[in-house]
Amino acid sequence: MKVGVSRVGLQNLLQGLSFSIKYYSKHNHLQTACLYSKIKPPKCHILDCSGSTCTHQPLPPGSVLPWRFFSCKQEGTKIPSKKKKNKSITTSELLYEELLKSEQENWNDISASYKTMTKRIKEKLEELHKCMFNSGSPRIRFGENVYFEENGCIFLSKADDEWATNDILYYTSLKNLRCQNVFMTTFTHQKHTELVYTEQDARFFVDIHCTKDRRFLTINSNSKTTSEVWLVDCRHPFKLPALVQARTKGLIYHIEHRNDELYILTTYGEPAEYKLMKAPVTSSGMENWQLVYALEEKTKLVDLEMFSDHCIMFLKNAGHLYLNVISFVSDSVQSIKLPTWACEFELESHPEHTTSTCYFQLTSPVHPPKRFAYSFKENNLIEQAVQEVPIITNCHTTRLLAKSKDETLVPITVFHNMNSKELHRKPLLVHVYGAYGIDLNMSFKEEKLMLIEEGWILAYCHVRGGGELGLSWHKDGCHRNKLKGLHDLKACIVLLHQLGFSQPKYTAVAAASAGGVLAGALCNTDPELIRAVVLQAPFVDVLNTMMKTHLPLTIEEQEEWGNPLADEKCMEYIKSYCPYQNIKTQCYPSVFITAYENDQRVPLSGVLRYVQKLRKAVLDHGSRTSKKGNRIPNIILDIQANGSHCDPSWEDSLDGVARHLAFLNKELEVCNLQHHTKSCQ
Repeated sequence: MKVGVSRVGLQNLLQGLSFSIKYYSKHNHLQTACLYSKIKPPKCHILDCSGSTCTHQPLPPGSVLPWRFFSCKQEGTKIPSKKKKNKSITTSELLYEELLKSEQENWNDISASYKTMTKRIKEKLEELHKCMFNSGSPRIRFGENVYFEENGCIFLSKADDEWATNDILYYTSLKNLRCQNVFMTTFTHQKHTELVYTEQDARFFVDIHCTKDRRFLTINSNSKTTSEVWLVDCRHPFKLPALVQARTKGLIYHIEHRNDELYILTTYGEPAEYKLMKAPVTSSGMENWQLVYALEEKTKLVDLEMFSDHCIMFLKNAGHLYLNVISFVSDSVQSIKLPTWACEFELESHPEHTTSTCYFQLTSPVHPPKRFAYSFKENNLIEQAVQEVPIITNCHTTRLLAKSKDETLVPITVFHNMNSKELHRKPLLVHVYGAYGIDLNMSFKEEKLMLIEEGWILAYCHVRGGGELGLSWHKDGCHRNKLKGLHDLKACIVLLHQLGFSQPKYTAVAAASAGGVLAGALCNTDPELIRAVVLQAPFVDVLNTMMKTHLPLTIEEQEEWGNPLADEKCMEYIKSYCPYQNIKTQCYPSVFITAYENDQRVPLSGVLRYVQKLRKAVLDHGSRTSKKGNRIPNIILDIQANGSHCDPSWEDSLDGVARHLAFLNKELEVCNLQHHTKSCQ
C-alpha cells in the first residue's frame, strides 16, 4: 500500500515512532493495529531460542527461520545489557569538534551576505508552490503506503501490500541503513510477532512486496547485481516461504503472479537487459523460464504494472517515454509514444488488478504533473480533461547527443525559455548524477520553473553510471569504468558551449550524493569549464570511505565502487578520480556544499577533509598568482544539524534551495531576479 498522512502524522512516522492506525478490512469494518515504521526496528526483542532444537551455527545467506524456534517479548520487558565503559575523547575527535565549530562560525559570517537574496528567492518559490499545489487535505506518500488524516486520526486508504491477510502483517526493519530481517505479526486473539527471514550477507537489502492479484507476498533480497525471491502464499500465511530461484551472481529478477504462473522480470539470458518471462508456480527454477517479451537495446524499464489480462511497461528510449502494452489474451504488444515534453512517469497508487484503465501522471522539471490514462477497452491513451495546472508553453525542450572521449554518444536534455535571446549570455545550470543505475531526477520542481522564467538554461547530462539507457549504461560507468562518467560530463558541457548554450563564466554544476564524485572530479580536471558548483551531501572522499568497512554501506557498495582493501589496482583506480585525492593548487570554481552533521550515508568527516584541502589549494593558488583583478573562488560549507541528504519534504528543502540559488546568482552575476535592481550584493 502507498502512504498519505497529515504533516504532523508524517513527522511522527519519519521519527520512527510506532503509531496507531485504522485500516479497512475486506468487510469495510474499521480495525485497529500497530504498524511500525520501516525506518526503525520493531519494539520487540528476539531472545534466545527456546527448546533443544535451536543451534547457534552460522546461518547461510537468506535463511528462512522456522517460527517455532523463536519467542518474542513485547515492549517493557527488561533485557540485561552490559554497561558502557567511559571513553576518553581522542585527539582526532577533539580536532573534529574544533573543525566543525570553525566551519559553523564561518558559515554564520558568510550567510549574512546571501540573506536578502535568499529571502526573495524563498518568497517567490513559496508563491509558485501555492499556485501549483493549492490542495485540501494532504495524502502524503511514504514508502509503499498512502495515509490521510481525518478528525485527528490517520487512516489507510486501502489494505497494505504487506498484509498477508486482514490480521497477519509482514514487515521489515531498518538498522544502520541495512534492512535484513522480515517479521510477521498476528493481530488475532493475542498479538504475536515472529522473525521469519534473515539475510546474513551485508551486500543484500531486504524488502517486501505483494503481487498485484494479492496471491503472494514476495520477500526480496537484492544486492547491486544479484537478487533472490521467496514467496509467502497469502492463502496459507503460516507456511514457510518458498524459494523461487536461488541467487546466482549477476542474475537480477523480480516476481509478479497471474493465473497460477509467475511472471518474472529478469536479466537472465543475453543480452543482460530486462526481459519478461514466465514459469509455473510449482516449477519456478530458471530452467523453466519462458520468454514473454524482451526490451529493445538501450531501453530503460522505468516501471511495470500487471493487470488481469495485460501488462504495462513504462519505458525510456532515446530520451522519450513510451508505454508498451502487452496483451496476454491476444499475445500482442502495442507501443505508444508519450508527449515529447514528458520526462518522468508516476503511476497512481495501486490500480485494481481487474481494472479496465491504468492512470498515471507525466511530468518534467518545468512541467507540473499532468494526469493521463490508458484504456484497455478502448485500446488508446486518454488525456484527462480536468487539469488544474496548465502545461507550461513558453519552455523549449531540446535533446542532444554529446560524443564522449571513446566516441560513445551521451544524451543531454536541455530546457530554456523560448523568448530568450543571446543564449550564450544566459546562465546555465548543469545537472549530473551517474551512479547506481539511477536516472537523473527530472520530476517537477518549482525552482526549475522559476529559473526558466528568469532566463536560465537547464541541462541534464545522462552520463554513464546512471540508468537512462538500460542496465548496460550503468555497468559501463561503475567500478573500473567510473572515469567514463567524468569524460561524458566534460563532453556534454563542451558541446553545450559549442552550440551556444551559455559559456564557462556563466556555467554552474549541481549534484547530490554520489553525483558529487563526478562534479568534484570535474573541478579537479577541467575547472575552466565552470564558474560555480552546488553540492548536496556530496560523496567526495571515495577512497577513505570505501576503506572503512565498519560504515553501514561500505560492503554493500563495493559492487559499485570496488574494494580497495582487497585489490591494489582498484585502490589506484579510485585514487585516479576521487575528488579529495586529486585536489591540486590551481584555479577552482566557487563551491557551495550543504552537508548534514549526522549523515550515515555520506560521513561529514569526509566532507570536512575535502573542504579544508580544497580551501587550502585555492588560497595557495591565490597567493602565487596575486595579480590585480584575480578572482578568488568561495569555498562554502553549510552544515545542517538535522536532516539528511535523502529527499526532504518541501518545507525542509525550501531554505536549502533558496541558499543554493542565491549563491549561484551571486557567483554567476545574475541580477535579473524580480524586484532586483542593479547589483547582486
